[in-house]
Amino acid sequence: MATSEEVARLAGVSRATVSRALNGSARVSDEARTRVHDAVAKLGYEPDVVAQSLVRQRSRVIATNFFPEDDKLPFTHLGRAALYFYIDVVENIEREIVSQGYDLMVPSRPHSKSPQSYVRSLQTRRIAGCIMLHASEARIQSLIHASIPTVFIDKMAQGSHATYVTSDNIDGARQVVEHLLALGHRRIAFLMGSTVDISGLERLLGCQQALAQAGIAPDVGLVRQSGWNIDEAYEAAKVLLAERHDFTAIVAGSDYMALGILRALTEQGRRVPDDISLVGFDDLEFCQYITPALTTVRQDRAAMGRGAVQKLLSMIEGTSEPSPLVVPAQLIVRKSTAPVATTSYEA
Repeated sequence: MATSEEVARLAGVSRATVSRALNGSARVSDEARTRVHDAVAKLGYEPDVVAQSLVRQRSRVIATNFFPEDDKLPFTHLGRAALYFYIDVVENIEREIVSQGYDLMVPSRPHSKSPQSYVRSLQTRRIAGCIMLHASEARIQSLIHASIPTVFIDKMAQGSHATYVTSDNIDGARQVVEHLLALGHRRIAFLMGSTVDISGLERLLGCQQALAQAGIAPDVGLVRQSGWNIDEAYEAAKVLLAERHDFTAIVAGSDYMALGILRALTEQGRRVPDDISLVGFDDLEFCQYITPALTTVRQDRAAMGRGAVQKLLSMIEGTSEPSPLVVPAQLIVRKSTAPVATTSYEA
């Protein structure tokens, strides 16, 4: 097995420089760092990560909280459709973390602890930092107060050692409404997952801003909330369809919500897009395979995952101050939207 002394000899540097280079220290030139990493690769050297963590007082492990806060074991949530969007985000988080020489940890029982004891458990493990995809306000504040480097996904939390990554939900929603307005739609219904969540609130805000810019007064009766799941959107859409017949388009808070809405429309004999246009949000893989293919807003999940890791490592390594990342969103037009029909639907 190769030693750090052999790496130093091959790279033409001291053992201290090898240690600093492998620990990400800014006190090593790019040229020396490259020579060290080339020597490591050539010799197959594997550093003692336990010893490194003792020296640095932290490990090269990043903790993530991928699942909602409840008493269930984390991976029992994997079948929930509402989490599918984040699976791609976590995949890119893991890929970026591994490429930077860190490991990803998912605590097995994160929600059985109080926010304070949860933070203490992370400190005991000497984790380098956290990426949180689901976190209560209490847990957010505990992490911020503990000064653990943390990046939150879709939670606007900022501190001396914390920041966030999110999509540009407002602009994405604005693109949706402008697209529908260009098709002649003026009576647009909005079915959001929850305006308690910042993503749901921003999407509704973006829609309302676009209507206001077009001089269209809001109709509160066409704004509905449900949960983010398919069945909840399905039930909310049935209520909307029973109460109102004067809208020509529906904007869903997510692609999975759009599936539930599509079923409700089909059961009521309402054709998409002939009678009603339908738009989702996320651009999950199935959108292009359903009938009709779903017009939606693409969130760049790869950029969100990579960006979260880059923001976190810059805090851990002290190379920059924490600052948020807002990833651009893009409207993807498919077959579920069309110009307003010449004849309106009658109940």
